[in-house]
Parts: sequence; structure tokens; C-alpha cells
Amino acid sequence: MLSNWANHRVGRASDLRQVMCVIAGLAMFVAGCATQFPPAPREAVTSDYEYIIGPLDSVNIIVWRNPELSMTVPVRPDGKVTTPLVDDLPALGKSPTALARDIEKALAKYIRDPVVTVVVTNFNGPSSEQIRVIGEATKPQILAFRKNMTLLDVMIAVGGLTDFAAGNKASIYRVADGGKSYSVRVQDLVKRGDITANVDMRPGDILIIPQSWF
Repeated sequence: MLSNWANHRVGRASDLRQVMCVIAGLAMFVAGCATQFPPAPREAVTSDYEYIIGPLDSVNIIVWRNPELSMTVPVRPDGKVTTPLVDDLPALGKSPTALARDIEKALAKYIRDPVVTVVVTNFNGPSSEQIRVIGEATKPQILAFRKNMTLLDVMIAVGGLTDFAAGNKASIYRVADGGKSYSVRVQDLVKRGDITANVDMRPGDILIIPQSWF
């Protein structure tokens, strides 16, 4: 009877090992599938990039020779700004220059030949152009895209990788390319200083850093 019990225990242990092997195999398979993407292009064309105003940006509106109309105002969550003599003017999705021209048109009803300059002082940008970092970054977050931004810039901003990151299995989901995904070697870049792993980012990119299973 004792022998039967021992054989039963050995059998259960063997079954458990088989199950664990299957789970490990599936984990490796899933992790492997997650990296079946082409390498991200080293360079991204952003030479013609122009900053677009987004919700929660702050804009400094300067009206020449009219200091009483000049001030810094926030872009509300609904994408509009309010200034003296101008109520609820849409700012979302416009360049600073385009917003300045719109303010001039609105002020032309009250003052002669207004000259307006708009300077963005707090950058968030529209959600469609923000960089999102999810997964095993030290500080996953949303970043405002800026011209010539690289993967290294993004990793510095999020504080690098966690101890559980599978950095070389990371990928970039690129909205600008119609939702294509590209593989990136974040661990080589951050941990080993391999600058050849650095790539340009594009507006709207989502950087996904998976967890290492081992």
C-alpha cells in the first residue's frame, strides 16, 4: 500500500513537471511571437514636423502694443482658449502660427490691425501625436513628441528598464505607418550602450516593453 502511495506521488510530480514544461513552452512561444516584427527603421522623416497644440498646453499670447490683452492661458480639455475679448476660440490641432492668425481675426473687431504672437510654454500635444510607453519601463508614461526624438530620449525620460524587462523583445507600434509594429533592442541600447540600437521615434508611437519570463 505504501508502495502504491509512493508511485502515486511520483506520478503526480511527473504530471506537474509536464504541465510546468508546457506552460514554460507556451510562455516562450508567446514571447517569441511578440518579437516577430521587422526592425524599426533607423531614421524617421520628421524634418517637416510642426508642433500642434493639444489639450492642457499653456500658450503665451502676445498682442503687440496691447499688454492688457497679452497673457498666458491654458488650453482647456475641450481644446479651446479664452482671452480678453475672445471667448472659446478653438486651439486644438492648430499650430501656434495658425492660432495667432485666428486671434488676430477675432481681435480685429475691437482693435485696429492687431499683431499677435503665440508661444507654447507647456507642451503636451494632441493625443494622436504623443509617445506612449507601456510595460516594463521604470516609469511608464505619456510623453510629448518633439522633433528629432529618439528611442534613447524616450528611455531616459521613463527612467530605463525594470529588472523584469525583456528589453530586446520590445516593439514599437507605429500609428503613422498604419499600425505596423517594429522590433527594437532596448536592452542593448540602455544596458550595453549599443548606439546602433537607437532609432528615431515618430508622432503617435507606442513603445511596448514586455516582461521577461526567466
